[in-house]
Amino acid sequence: MVGGQGTRLRPLTISTPKPLLPTAGVAFLAHQLARARSVGVTRIVFATSYRAEMFEAAFGTHAHGVDLAYVTEDEPLGTGGAIRNAATALTCGPDEPVLILNGDILSGHDVRAQVDLHEKAGAAVTLHLTEVDDPSRFGCVPTDGEGRVTAFLEKTPNPVTNQINAGCYVFRRSAIDSIAPGEVVSVERETFPGLIASGAPVMGYVESAYWLDVGTPEAFVQGSRDLVLGAIASPAMPGEPGERLCLEGAIVSPGAVVRGGTTVGRGAEIEAGATVLGSVLQDGAFVAEGATVRDSVLGRGARVGAGAVLDGVVLGDGVSVGPGNELKNGLRLWPGITLPPTAVRFSADA
Repeated sequence: MVGGQGTRLRPLTISTPKPLLPTAGVAFLAHQLARARSVGVTRIVFATSYRAEMFEAAFGTHAHGVDLAYVTEDEPLGTGGAIRNAATALTCGPDEPVLILNGDILSGHDVRAQVDLHEKAGAAVTLHLTEVDDPSRFGCVPTDGEGRVTAFLEKTPNPVTNQINAGCYVFRRSAIDSIAPGEVVSVERETFPGLIASGAPVMGYVESAYWLDVGTPEAFVQGSRDLVLGAIASPAMPGEPGERLCLEGAIVSPGAVVRGGTTVGRGAEIEAGATVLGSVLQDGAFVAEGATVRDSVLGRGARVGAGAVLDGVVLGDGVSVGPGNELKNGLRLWPGITLPPTAVRFSADA
């Protein structure tokens, strides 16, 4: 499921779909493809929409040991409609399991165990459910003593369970085929409640392994950082876990401090005296001497001037931040913007 526009991650997604954003050195989808292959998946269908042509250009018809097919929505069809649309490229029989992955979820849960539960229960659908500390921010999914899902509840101040939908499903192929083709359908609001009401077995596989929705800048940075540090393993990682990941052609001065799971993209440069912590520097980015970059994303070719401070900031492609600026608190700069020296400050010690 890779059709969304990724509006929460703009300006990074203006030119690149969210699942293709560089994450710990490779496109986010590369981590999902490699992990799917590691649990036995051999063929994947991409349900595309926004900038659909970029996916096949990035991966072709075979990548990370998996055969790939592409199905595009001309108009958004919702989660259920997208699944039904992509099913035209499936080759399995009606009783076979079909694994559905969201293109913005980083998860370490046991997919094999989820499929095993699905098949043992003869389920129409089996959902991965994860437990969170504050389920009031999510819709919650209660299950009975046998693990059957009993309801899908909207956000509420007093949730009945801390289990939430983690966005990985195993469908019986015939359950997908029961979704009306060519119509806008939500699996959360229509398909799943309809199956439960009909008495079809909908199971919940509960496992609170590493799980992260990377749809916001803060979460995107965290996901990349966790991959680099080894908090979650990925067969697609282009290097060993550690304090930083430097890609081909990256230049990090011996006098710079670069750690905390930072990725330094191809041809990116960090000068002496700079400090870069827990950040993502895309290809060709530049951080000048004395600058500090923390928990931030620098787009392709973005430049940070001497002594500038960035904390929780997103710079679009080609942004130039002049010396002495102080940017923080989720500030986002759209591609091509140039800030002159000392144009933005949060403190008076310029």
